[in-house]
Amino acid sequence: MAASFNATLSPAQGYAPSLAMTEPVHIIGASGRTGLALSRTLRAGGVTLVPVVRNPTKWTAAGLDGEPRPADVRQPDALRAALSDATRIVSCVHARHTAAILAAAPRFARLVLLGSTRKFTKWPDNHGNGVLAGEAALLASSRQGVMLHPTMIYGAQGENNVQRLAALLRRTRVLPLPGGGRFLVQPIHVSDVVRCICTALERPWPDPESLVIAGPEPVSYADFVRAVAAAAGLRRPLILPFPAAPLILAARLTRGVKSIPAVEPGEIRRLMEDKAFDIAPMVAKLHVRPISLQEGLALTFGPPQDG
Repeated sequence: MAASFNATLSPAQGYAPSLAMTEPVHIIGASGRTGLALSRTLRAGGVTLVPVVRNPTKWTAAGLDGEPRPADVRQPDALRAALSDATRIVSCVHARHTAAILAAAPRFARLVLLGSTRKFTKWPDNHGNGVLAGEAALLASSRQGVMLHPTMIYGAQGENNVQRLAALLRRTRVLPLPGGGRFLVQPIHVSDVVRCICTALERPWPDPESLVIAGPEPVSYADFVRAVAAAAGLRRPLILPFPAAPLILAARLTRGVKSIPAVEPGEIRRLMEDKAFDIAPMVAKLHVRPISLQEGLALTFGPPQDG
C-alpha cells in the first residue's frame, strides 16, 4: 500500500509531508543528524527505507527499521552495489560527493541532494567550494533531481548550532559580536528541511535544479541570540560590538579549552555577511511554508522556562 502523508500538519502534530509512493527510498548518510530525522519521518508514514551508511552499527543503534547497506561514498564499487536497485535517492552527506553519487546511481533514479548556502559566502573555504563543485556536477548531468541548499539547520538531535550557542550563553551573559550582531541570518528548522526533502522526492524534476531552502524571514544575529537565550530559559544576553580580528585570535587560542564551546575563525568571519534569502521559489516548487524561529526554538528546547 502506498504511504500517504498530510503536508498541512505541523511538526508539533507529528507531521509528515504529503507523499505517496510504493518504492523504497535509499538514504545516503541515513545515520547522520538530518538523515535520522528524515528516516523517522518516512518510517512514520510507512515508507520503506534503504539506509546507505558507513557504520551499520550506528544505524542499528538508532532503533529504526531498514537493513543497512554498508557503503562509503569514496568507494565506488560498494556505493554502486548499495544503490543498484534505487529509484529514489536522498543524499544527506556533503555535496562534494555528488559526482561519485551520480556515477553510482541508476540512470533514471530521482535524486534529492543536500547542499548548503555556504556556497554564497564571501570567504570561500573547502566546505563552500565542495558545495559549488557538487552543484555544478548535478546541473551538468541531465539527471532527474534537485540540490537543496539549506541555511543554518537547527533542531536536530545532536546539532551544534543553537545547542552550542545555548551552552555558551549558560557560561557567560556577555557576548562580543562583530558589528554587534547586526548581520542577518535565516535559520531553518530540521522539520522543514525534512518536509522539503519529502516533497522534492515526489515532485518530477525533468531537468536538474538547485534550490535554496530557508526559514520564513531573516533576523539579525543579535536577535537570533536573544531568541535562543529566551527559549533555553536563560537571561537576556548583553551583546557588545567587537572587532572581528581579536575574536578570531581568541577562537584560535581557546580551541583546545574543553570548558569553552569551540568556535572556528571562519564562523566569526561569516558573522560579517548577511545570509538572507528569498523563499518564494521554495514555497512555489515545494509547497513548504517554514515555521517561525519562535516555533522552531520551542520545539528544540521545549516549553518556555523562567530565566
